[in-house]
Amino acid sequence: MTLLSVRDLRISFGATRAVDGLSFDLAAGGALGLVGESGSGKSATALALLGLHRDATLGGRIDFDGTDLTTATEQRLRAVRGAGIAMVFQEPLTALSPFHTVGDQIAEVYRLHTGATRRAARERAVEVLGRVHIPEPARRAGAYPHQFSGGMRQRALIAMALACRPRLIVADEPTTALDVTVQAQILDLLDEVRITTGAALLLISHDLGVVAGATESVVVMRGGVAVEEGPTATVLTTPRAAYTKALLAAVPRPGPPRTIEGEPLLRLRGVHKHFPQRRRRSLRRPAPVRAVADVTLDVREGETLGVVGESGTGKTTLARMMVGLIRPGAGTITFAGTDVARRRGRSVQMVFQDPMSSLNPRRTVGESIADPLRLVGEPAPRATVEDLLVRVGLTPDAYDRYPHQLSGGMRQRVGIARALAPRPRLIVCDEPVSSLDVTTQAQVLALLEDVRREFGLTLVFVSHDLAVVRRICDRVAVLHAGTVVELGDVAEVYERPQHPYTRELLAAVPVTDPQEARRRREERRALVK
Repeated sequence: MTLLSVRDLRISFGATRAVDGLSFDLAAGGALGLVGESGSGKSATALALLGLHRDATLGGRIDFDGTDLTTATEQRLRAVRGAGIAMVFQEPLTALSPFHTVGDQIAEVYRLHTGATRRAARERAVEVLGRVHIPEPARRAGAYPHQFSGGMRQRALIAMALACRPRLIVADEPTTALDVTVQAQILDLLDEVRITTGAALLLISHDLGVVAGATESVVVMRGGVAVEEGPTATVLTTPRAAYTKALLAAVPRPGPPRTIEGEPLLRLRGVHKHFPQRRRRSLRRPAPVRAVADVTLDVREGETLGVVGESGTGKTTLARMMVGLIRPGAGTITFAGTDVARRRGRSVQMVFQDPMSSLNPRRTVGESIADPLRLVGEPAPRATVEDLLVRVGLTPDAYDRYPHQLSGGMRQRVGIARALAPRPRLIVCDEPVSSLDVTTQAQVLALLEDVRREFGLTLVFVSHDLAVVRRICDRVAVLHAGTVVELGDVAEVYERPQHPYTRELLAAVPVTDPQEARRRREERRALVK
């Protein structure tokens, strides 16, 4: 039985047409993937299902269980939201209130739609938190969102979606920027929820590996139009549309092997870093957080070294120590034989994870790129900066634009240009492609490889995405609980992993082959049992 039928959906924001004639059906209890690059109209479609567009013009028809949501009254839409269709948003920290406990927020949603008592709503909140495998749900219901990890916050959003027993769950990029093991857990959970509750699932993602094992059919969108649709196995294994083929081609694959025999450029010996925790009132001072513990490794000149691990394993702390932004609590970090803190600036630069927060919103792109040159006492003529913009694939006129006027991929190119400006020998890249769609990600990875060759750079590439690391790196260090548990050539580590943690990470890597994706899911479930 068809639960959701979308016919000739058109969504416009002023003169901009975000969705143009989209049609698809979703059966009760079924799972449909909506995939495409950023700006393809995926999220606009999701918000239209819940009537959340305030400044858009809608055309066509969205039939949910016999009701046309495009013409429904606000009162009818409120009744459908939560109880009929529930949404799992991309960023739980913005979707959850920081001022209320997780349990209270879930209970409030339940009371709003069912009229239940406070006690019944509280019990339902604890029940659904347990259903999404939050440990000690009764206790954790009293915690605030900032006290949850990223994966737990996403589980809390899924619990909130389940509270009113909806018939359709819309998950909009629910695993973006999550590390591979947590991503696998969230996708496994959504599949489990669909099977156990009978709710249908509309899964929206830019990552074909995400939809491969979690959906039965897929719609590929580009520029607001569906360019291909059909069973997931058919679309992902024998695509017809050129755009679908391009998306699959952009999925990271192993790069050609390189033999790097350069001398050690960056050396870490017995590096530790602990962060003290605040003492709460009437409690003893808690033990410090052990971010990095006894890391010893070399970065060879001319190589690209990958540093991988889950969130919280110490990757970013280690990266910041490598460029001298944080001093190690113990041990030494030397660059070409000198303490790295004394060589920072010209010799060592960093590309940050989020270019929007690392670029000054009040300064033009050109000024931001010129800043490192001025800091080392060099002139920064406009022509020099424009040349850097061209080298990273932008146009000279980007000099006068501001960060908010650029796309995510363009901002990351600016971050790379800024790192290149003082002509460093080493660049440390901290999760530089984690939030980009697959085609933009592929472009940035190709750019990093090009500039490494052109400028004779050494790179450290920090990421939770093992597929990306295999694509771009020569060697890889696997970080777990602040310690390097495995280090070696990429091919050796990926094909013959020695440490159980490395094997766990590799088992969670998403693949675009639906049959293989489901096989891996069954293996993970067997391990849990």
